[in-house]
Amino acid sequence: MNKSIGKTVLQPSAIGLAICAFLSALSLPATAQQGTNEKAASKPAQSASEKEELPTVMVTATRNATGLLQTPVAVSAITQDSLTRQGVTDVRALSGTVPNLQISTGADSGVQIAIRGISSNNFTEIGDPAVGLHVGGLYSPRPQGAMALMFDLEQVEVLRGPQGTLFGRNSTAGTINIIPAKPEFGATYGSAELDLGNLNKRQLNVIQNIGLGQNFALRATISKLSRDSWLNQSQDKTDIDMPEHGFIKDGIPDVDQRHNSPVSQANAYNNKDQWAARLGARWKVTPELEASLSYEKFKNNSAGDLAIKDCEQAAGTRFACPGSQWDVKINLPGKIDMSIDTVRGGLNWNLSNTSSLEYNFAYADQRRSQQTDDDAGYHRISSDVDAFWDPVHGLQPGKWPVADNSSITLNSKYLSLVQELQYKQKTDTLQYVVGGFLMREKNAIQYSQEMLSNDGYGLPMSQFYDQPDRQIESKALFAQADWKFAPTWTLTVGGRYSWDSKTDKGGRNYGGWDSSTANYYNGLYDPGTPGTPEFRPHNSSQLTNGMGAFVGPSAYKLWGDGVSNDHSESWGKFTYRLGLMNQITPKDMVYGSLSTGYKAGGFGDNDDRCGGYTCADGSTNQRSFFPYKPETVTNLELGYKGLMLNNRLSLSATAFFSRYQDMQVTGNFFAANIVPPEGCHDVSCSTYSPYQTINVGTVDIPGLELEFDYKPWSGARLGGFFTYIDSKVKNYPNYSDGWMCDFRTEMGAVACPDFYSGSDPTLAGLRVLNVTGHHLPFSPKFSLGLNFSQTFNFGEGYSLTPWISWKWQDKMYFTLRNLDNAHISDAQKAYSKIDASIKLVAPKNWYAEAYVYNLSNTKSMNSAQAANGFIRGTWNDPRMYGVRIGIDY
Repeated sequence: MNKSIGKTVLQPSAIGLAICAFLSALSLPATAQQGTNEKAASKPAQSASEKEELPTVMVTATRNATGLLQTPVAVSAITQDSLTRQGVTDVRALSGTVPNLQISTGADSGVQIAIRGISSNNFTEIGDPAVGLHVGGLYSPRPQGAMALMFDLEQVEVLRGPQGTLFGRNSTAGTINIIPAKPEFGATYGSAELDLGNLNKRQLNVIQNIGLGQNFALRATISKLSRDSWLNQSQDKTDIDMPEHGFIKDGIPDVDQRHNSPVSQANAYNNKDQWAARLGARWKVTPELEASLSYEKFKNNSAGDLAIKDCEQAAGTRFACPGSQWDVKINLPGKIDMSIDTVRGGLNWNLSNTSSLEYNFAYADQRRSQQTDDDAGYHRISSDVDAFWDPVHGLQPGKWPVADNSSITLNSKYLSLVQELQYKQKTDTLQYVVGGFLMREKNAIQYSQEMLSNDGYGLPMSQFYDQPDRQIESKALFAQADWKFAPTWTLTVGGRYSWDSKTDKGGRNYGGWDSSTANYYNGLYDPGTPGTPEFRPHNSSQLTNGMGAFVGPSAYKLWGDGVSNDHSESWGKFTYRLGLMNQITPKDMVYGSLSTGYKAGGFGDNDDRCGGYTCADGSTNQRSFFPYKPETVTNLELGYKGLMLNNRLSLSATAFFSRYQDMQVTGNFFAANIVPPEGCHDVSCSTYSPYQTINVGTVDIPGLELEFDYKPWSGARLGGFFTYIDSKVKNYPNYSDGWMCDFRTEMGAVACPDFYSGSDPTLAGLRVLNVTGHHLPFSPKFSLGLNFSQTFNFGEGYSLTPWISWKWQDKMYFTLRNLDNAHISDAQKAYSKIDASIKLVAPKNWYAEAYVYNLSNTKSMNSAQAANGFIRGTWNDPRMYGVRIGIDY
């Protein structure tokens, strides 16, 4: 695992500090004009025919404000009103709302975002996302940042396809740009909204804009969200009673009780307890120069998400759920303490009528501690246990009856500074952007994984990662020009050169994955010698607070002084975009583009290739950082965008073909053949497969995306999308199929391949499977979404708007194995979801809206993992319903 961060505090640049000092020294006039709501007061009256036309949607996908239908990029824009109506409070809820966007709950409070099947599952402090997350156009590096509440936004823009020229750090899949609402000059207004729902949901949003004259404005917003869990969480006090294996119940739990405590439904896993606030200032220093500065605070005290057994797949097997889908037993309650403090600012200088210079920065300080019960109380059943307790001869080793696993982040501190400088010029025939990008991260973490009862003799093993200083630097120079070389033709040429480096200073790993020693006990408990009649594995009463991860590195002294992780690597890459657009008519355009994207390489922790065991070839101390190369995507795209039926129907269609090479995949992958540890007789015990990131093969990704927006008659709005994507692995010769091999035959699935026995050293220890033609994870072949609303206007200014949304998506795999099986599938089967609301708007600026999401209470997973005979996954919300009441003033 890669976990870490550092103590040296990053500081904004001199320009950024100057902005802060300049604004703080601002002396406001003694009297200020009281403005009215600019949104309402500044708009002229519309004719009836104008009201039936679709509004013009502006986007920033080319780093210039352009109309959505005149932008030759696959981009979707979602307004704050639409986000609110759909119940979107963070990035995760965007999943499935726009073409080919899927979002999964990741580890360590991270979020895995996939666009067109391309994603990253490395959530560590040194991993990089495939989808670039931006706030106000500035890159946000850590995936935990995607958890932050989305509120008071102008809109969210989702760009699909590699972004290798204009947007922040280079990305291979696409970009999500969250654009906060700006303070408005000459306008003082506000709004408040209260949302009350089932599971004791309570959400409050307050916005206040203060326009102090026509040159200075402030905007303050706050959002608070809490909601109970939908899990039935009880305490895990498992006391194994398997007399058939010699294990007799003794009244003492066999799972760790040091942190076990009862929790209410409000504090159980999958709850919500978050708040966020933002204060922004905007100052027009001169008619040509504008400055902005904002501070944002996000706080998350939720319990975190938990992977739960898929009871539908387990039904009819010996692993069937004894209770309901949502029953879990927990001996380590979930806890997150995460805060993100962000300062953003910028200067925009209009040098002339045709040119401008823009500087922006974002400084973020993210801190987190977290604990997660990784086993969720799912212990082995008797028929899957072969360890045996013999009162005379002692313990006979084998598969152990208890699972007691946890992940613990004692503390983390992620610091980042992102800066970007752009020069823009626009004439009648040419517009271009030239700029530079600089990002520095300094990350620190203390993280541990514990497995307290393991196969063999049931002894613990644990690894502790103390990473005080992991640094990432990314620099880039970029330029892109649009040249209108003929009345209807525009040529786009863009390029970016990126320099990336990663460095680990002072990091150390403690502990190990060898479960044949008693080192975890830190000398505070002696179980005896494994293999002798006197040996006694621990129960919960023998575990003390002087053992394990919560103590920190000092608890691992019996393992030695740890292993140094000092290491550094760097990469560089040129990426480009070529495009051609033809404005067929003022309302219709076609375009084509060829673009590339790249994601930097990386490395892991300094690890023994044989995991501390004896290497099968007799070698010792074969240490490696398991480095991996950058991944790249080349994308060919053809598109059409048009406005028709008297400006009442907009349509966009995009056909694309992507070549995805050197895909980075993080998981447990083969490293070496080893001498099996004592007591383990399974064939898998002869290989060591540590958690690492590797590069794999080539994938072809063809697809089609359609979006439309239609006003069929007065007050009506119909929208939707359709997607087709057929991602196929083209070249992955060393894929190893280890998906639940012990249970495949029993579940009616084809058996795992045998371990490779040929002469190719790159395939040693692998269960080689030809996955040519298999689909990428998070890429359902088809998906479809439709939504409809109708506004009814009544007397005295009242209106009523019912809204309904239906989304359907095809089967979606979570691994490259693509195993179709009734009981141990690595997929979420096809499903649909219906959301609906009805909103009453009153003439005195208040409104009330009743809503229901997931009306049919469909159970669906957004990730899946193999367990002991069954599938576990993280789940989307069940049926949610409630009412929102708001007022604008």
